Amino acid sequence: MVYMTRSVADIDRMPRGGPDASCVDRLLQTDRLEYLDRDTDAGAAGEARKRDVIKALEWTGQFFGETEHFARLALEEVADVADPKILELGAGHGGLSRKLLEWHPTADVTVSDVDAVSVKALAAGDLGAHPRASVRQLDATDIDAPDRQFDLAVFALSFHHLSPPQAALAFAEGTRVADKLLIIDLPRPPSPLHLLRLAVMLPLAPLVPFLHDGVISSLRCYSPSALRALAAHADPGIEVQLRSGLMSPQIVVGRR
Repeated sequence: MVYMTRSVADIDRMPRGGPDASCVDRLLQTDRLEYLDRDTDAGAAGEARKRDVIKALEWTGQFFGETEHFARLALEEVADVADPKILELGAGHGGLSRKLLEWHPTADVTVSDVDAVSVKALAAGDLGAHPRASVRQLDATDIDAPDRQFDLAVFALSFHHLSPPQAALAFAEGTRVADKLLIIDLPRPPSPLHLLRLAVMLPLAPLVPFLHDGVISSLRCYSPSALRALAAHADPGIEVQLRSGLMSPQIVVGRR
């Protein structure tokens, strides 16, 4: 189904639950930074926590099959393209890009992240040496690439890191540089389930970096109505297809 909506005038103040969020849902958000969002000059301890979270994300993606699931979703969007050019934004550990290169024999993949340390690690590893991959430091809100350079831009499990103004820019930039923008991110459940999820994670959050970031991610993820409003604010001409389950990842395809 294709959704379109009018732009939100003051996107900076839009709640993560969207313009129609309930009073409780408006309280279930935070501006607190995850370890992944903190500056790389925060010291050795801060950088170690960030690396721990990235390793945990890579492990969970492999263990629960998310990496393969996301790769299938991405390849479905370019099934009619013989030699697709794919841009991964917020690549982190690069697991999704590896799977795309493994499963599609002629895909050209640009692996990118805004974090310089992550980009350096990616470039020094197997992706940096892959003949069909290029590793770049790119900001999803200001992508250094010409219009329509890619067939697909994919942004997996990182969109919630962006503030509403940044997220609107990412919609605009992703649909500018690529024919399609695929966003895969955490779901924002109804308030009662959201409170239950937080109650389960909170006790261990101060002790486990991955759960610390999980709690904050839960509070920062966008609802379907918020995602539609962000796309409309970026450009009323952006068409949004949105699929989501109650607790499964949200799937958003934007194009114009």
